[in-house]
Amino acid sequence: MLRDALIYLSGSKNARRFVTNAPGARSTARRFVAGETVEDGVAATRKLNQSGMKVTLDYLGESVNNRDEARQAADVYLQMIDRITAEKLDANVSLKLTQMGQDIDEGFLRENVGRILDRARAVDMFVRFDMEASTHTQKTLDFFRSLWADGYRNVGVVIQSYLRRSQGDIEQLNADKVRVRLCKGAYKEPESVAFQARGDVDASYVRLMQMLLEHGNYPGIATHDPAMIRATREFAKAKDIDPSRYEFQMLYGVRRDLQQQLVRDGYRMRVYVPFGEAWYPYLMRRMAERPANLLFVVNSVLRESPFRVFMGRER
Repeated sequence: MLRDALIYLSGSKNARRFVTNAPGARSTARRFVAGETVEDGVAATRKLNQSGMKVTLDYLGESVNNRDEARQAADVYLQMIDRITAEKLDANVSLKLTQMGQDIDEGFLRENVGRILDRARAVDMFVRFDMEASTHTQKTLDFFRSLWADGYRNVGVVIQSYLRRSQGDIEQLNADKVRVRLCKGAYKEPESVAFQARGDVDASYVRLMQMLLEHGNYPGIATHDPAMIRATREFAKAKDIDPSRYEFQMLYGVRRDLQQQLVRDGYRMRVYVPFGEAWYPYLMRRMAERPANLLFVVNSVLRESPFRVFMGRER
């Protein structure tokens, strides 16, 4: 129930206005968002690299219906690629197709994304297409396959384990040797489309993880769940799959203890580092995924609230 409410609020304009204007909201969001500028994202990347972690940088934004705004978002990605290259950072980039104009026009989307892929290919950089709500799943995969057919190989996709269709999608992607990031999923979906029970989502995740490790091309196992991490490690060991053939992925600011432990244990770790002004819906979905994130945000906002003295929090 709480998860559904937070996902609903992630799309509410009134809730967005209230939260983004709340005392301490921006500073609290910095736990999960590197900042609002390319420089903020690069600085976070630099620090994570120094800790032995790889990075994928993401400029926050989605559901763009304005061509100028979509072009501007693509321009930011070009800046990111140039900065990563200039500083020789261990990083690639992730993007959402609706931010690039997917809901505007297919030809425009192709032109806009093509600029990013061409720049990235010139410097041998990988680009990941994030997966959004199920209404865009088929469109995203169709667009990806059109690029793949045209010879782009510096691109991969995300598959969500809570979608009932995902096993078939991974079978096709594995056959084509596409790089896949596997996550559980963070959107509100109907039962006809997605598993609703946590046990079913987890079972699907383990099944898809095993398919990717055994038959995929350098998959990203994206999870903060110790049970999923343990299942991955145990399966890889049982099948004699070397840790160099896959990587774990986690979100910036979430389970930093686990991130560090996996690096110490000799596993590859990539941190998804978001930045940008459109941090509100991203933050709400992170809270929906993990209650501990919600407690952290609430406590932080209360500490910075001008009313804390009336709440017994002034020290």
